[in-house]
Amino acid sequence: MGGRRMKIAIIGAGIGGLTAAAALRRHGIDVEVYEQARALGEVGAGISLASNGWRLLERLGILDQVEKIGSPLDKGYFQLRSDGSFISTLRAPGAPRHKRVFGVHRADLIEVLASVLPDDVIRTGHRLQSLTQNGHGVRLVFEGGAVTEADAVIGADGIHSIVRREIVDEVEPRPSGTAAYRALVPVESADDWEWGTSKIWIGPGRHFLVYPVRADRLINVVAVVPAQGGERDSWSAPGDPAQLAAEFAGWEPAVERLISRVTDTFQWGLFDRAPLQTWTNGRLALLGDAAHAMLPHLGQGGNQTIEDAFSLAAALGNAGHDDVPAALATYEGLRLDRANAVQLVSREAGQLYDSEQEESYDERDERIRRMAPFYAWLGAHDADSLVPPPLAPAR
Repeated sequence: MGGRRMKIAIIGAGIGGLTAAAALRRHGIDVEVYEQARALGEVGAGISLASNGWRLLERLGILDQVEKIGSPLDKGYFQLRSDGSFISTLRAPGAPRHKRVFGVHRADLIEVLASVLPDDVIRTGHRLQSLTQNGHGVRLVFEGGAVTEADAVIGADGIHSIVRREIVDEVEPRPSGTAAYRALVPVESADDWEWGTSKIWIGPGRHFLVYPVRADRLINVVAVVPAQGGERDSWSAPGDPAQLAAEFAGWEPAVERLISRVTDTFQWGLFDRAPLQTWTNGRLALLGDAAHAMLPHLGQGGNQTIEDAFSLAAALGNAGHDDVPAALATYEGLRLDRANAVQLVSREAGQLYDSEQEESYDERDERIRRMAPFYAWLGAHDADSLVPPPLAPAR
């Protein structure tokens, strides 16, 4: 091997793949990112970029860009009943700077992450066909005949990951019994929203989450309803705005007003997945949704993916070519229990939010309030190190 620098191949140029590429390059590791699409992009949707995510991106020198594309949510996150009555303030107004949260459009974040990588790092139009590993590296074959080799392959290729097939037996996702309408509402006036806030209206049997994105030019809506059957595990399936309105008829007027302005919506069938027991196999490892696709009810999917990327880079940072399998095992040890805990609590939160048992709503609301220490645990960890995270708090 001589003095050859380590080379890592990443499959998938989403948030996880691009963040991992940038984080690995901080450690002097050569990276190539392979994306099956012909161009980078994301289906229009917002994500909540919490402190455990953006504080890591700050180390890539892009926080100023995140601040420009994002909507600061520093005036509180309010949990309400369907009539607008108060449940809790999960994030209080005036939180300190290091605990800020941003509403961010996925496509904007992809663009910012790509901007810190040299043009020749990202290879679009490359759909992975097969992998073969041995004691010295991995051989990758792509549709169309392109072939390359790497010291390790990172599967950041999402919920339908090809790399995951080489690591674990595929388990079919289970319908959660719910589906989500996603919509982006253009801002028309300063009166359109209580700017700086995110709000979630809860129950019965459904919930409605709202926060601004794209520097307050769009309002992001996620409305979770009972599944009717036949919904696709896809962010791009069209939904019916009239049906969305019918699902939330009679809710607080602020909800009905927002829905009345929805002209286009996507309907996303929410499928649950059992936590994986391993993310690695020799020189192969998983990251992001490929490792821990989770229901969206904590707003942590993207943040956990960013944590994965930095922990991966920390684990590989001082590794030699022969050390790669052990380094990937270290990465798994840093991340698996924490991400699996978030995955399970995301499921629990959805069950609370969508409860049909109206007579127990006082108890439900108390259980929602008791989740505050879990959110504090999420925000306290720094994944840019080899220090294992503390165990999740009891709820």
